[in-house]
Order: sequence, then C-alpha cells, then structure tokens
Amino acid sequence: MLPMSAIPLRPDPARANASDQIARLRAAVGSAVHGKGRCVDLALATVLAGGHLLLEDVPGVGKTTLASALARAVGGSFARIQFTPDLLPSDLLGVNMLEPGTTRFVFRKGPVFANVVMADEINRTTPKTQSALLEAMEEGSVSTDGETRALPQPFLVVATQNPFDHHGTWPLPESQLDRFLMRVNLGYPDREAERAVLRREGLRAELPSAAVTTDDVLALREQAQRVTLAPDIEDFVLDLTRGSRETPRLVRGVSTRGAQALVRAMKGWALVHGRTYCVPEDVRDVAGPVLGHRVIPRSDAGPGGDGGSRAIQALIDELPARW
Repeated sequence: MLPMSAIPLRPDPARANASDQIARLRAAVGSAVHGKGRCVDLALATVLAGGHLLLEDVPGVGKTTLASALARAVGGSFARIQFTPDLLPSDLLGVNMLEPGTTRFVFRKGPVFANVVMADEINRTTPKTQSALLEAMEEGSVSTDGETRALPQPFLVVATQNPFDHHGTWPLPESQLDRFLMRVNLGYPDREAERAVLRREGLRAELPSAAVTTDDVLALREQAQRVTLAPDIEDFVLDLTRGSRETPRLVRGVSTRGAQALVRAMKGWALVHGRTYCVPEDVRDVAGPVLGHRVIPRSDAGPGGDGGSRAIQALIDELPARW
C-alpha cells in the first residue's frame, strides 16, 4: 500500500474555480487602486462574507475610486448616490407616484434597488436619510407606504465618509456603524504608488468591467460560509471578545454580534487567500477593521478616529497563544 503522502489528491474543481474568480476580482480592483493590496483584500473579504463596507479617510486618497472599482468588478446592477444635506429618504428608496391618466399609484424604485450601491460621503446627509439606507442594509428590503419590497441579491453597500472633524457632516451613531462589516482606512499611498498616479494622464483611474457575475458572488459566499473554524481559533475569538469587555482601554467592548461579524470576516479573508480553513493570523488581520468601529475607546486622539482599532490590536498582542 502506498503511503498517504504518495497518494495524489483529487483536485477540487469548485475550489479551483473560486480561486480563479477571486484572482480576477483582485486584478480588476487592483488595476484601479495602486499600492493598496491589503485594502483591496479586505474589501473582497467583505463581499464574500455578505457584509457591507465603509471606507473612511481624508478626501483625495482614493476612497471613491476603490468603491467604484469594487462595485463594477462584482457585476450586477450598480447605482452611485452622492449624499448631500438635502437628500430625502424617498430620493433613496423610491416613491409611489400617480400614473398619468389614471387614479392608480405606481411605485418608482429608487437607486437603492441595485446589486451594488455606492453611498458617497454618507455622513454628509441627515440622520433620517442615513437611517433609511442602513435599515435597507440590515433587512435586505425596503418598506414604503406599508408595503415591503425585497432588494436584489446579492446586495452590497460600499459607503465612503470623511473624518468627523470636517465641516458639514453628521457622524453615524455607533449602533448604525455596526451595520458595516468592516471599516477600512486607506491612508496615503506610498511614494511609488503616488508617482504612478502623478504620471497617469489625468487623475481619474480607468474603472474595470465586471470580473464575475452575481451568481458567482452568491456561490463564493456559500463557499465562505463553509470555511472551517477550529475550536482553538474559536477560543481565540472568545478570549478577544471577553478581554475587550474587561480591558481598561475600552468603555464598551465587543458585543456577541461583533464576535459573529469577526468570524464571518475571517472566513471571507481565508477564502480570499485560497484557504478553506481559518488560521490564527486571520484574527489578527481582520480584527481591527471589523471591531474597531464597534467598540468605544476611553481616549481617541488618533487620526481618523482609529483608537478602537489600536486598542483591539493591543489586546490581541496581550492574549496568551493557544497553539
């Protein structure tokens, strides 16, 4: 009998196909966003985990470019909404209108009825309009005039916002920030990436075409749900959750829903990196973007309001290893 190491493994067509699709997505988004490989991977992990993405940073570092490139790469219908102080919930969700020549009202769908919705500068509109979008994100449906209408699947919101110290903004409350699976800060590009932008004719990147279909995205999400999470890594997540509630660095720690979000994101991150199982590094890689906006630090003087992410990373470094 041959030893186990000599027996060829049967190829897994589904896994190979998923790897090919993810590679196409990474290449498509990366073609528009230079020098931000980690941010692109975090965005793709959010898509595979079935969550929504919030991009936060100062103006002019590529938030809108990344959001637009991701939205186009995943295929399906696409809508971009520029949030302004005078935007109404009906402008977003839709409205019943009287059909000309009749006494019948017809519902005119708003831009939220798309597979990918890009909410540009979400904190520039009023809390009432913000709540309308965030309710749709949570429920996957829209209720108008007593009737509930399902949104198309997959449904993904990619929102951008400027830091709260800029004029003309309404900060999202913590309970509404929780609707986003990840909050990603892009930061300034490195020297060579910025040189590439300067040398490009004009400053607007050419956006990619669709790299996959909506059916592909749904299939990838199903595969992400089947990613294995070993008991030791579950314990690591639970230790982190419990520690965040006891550490003096935080006023409010991670909720149970936050822990669930972390596990979902870890599975999406593992699949993005070609694995069907999670490893301890997955916790370290995604905990900041997933949990940073779900906790309240005692002091937050850092740029971009990332004190929560720093506290989470410090807590991870202090936890005893279980392997």
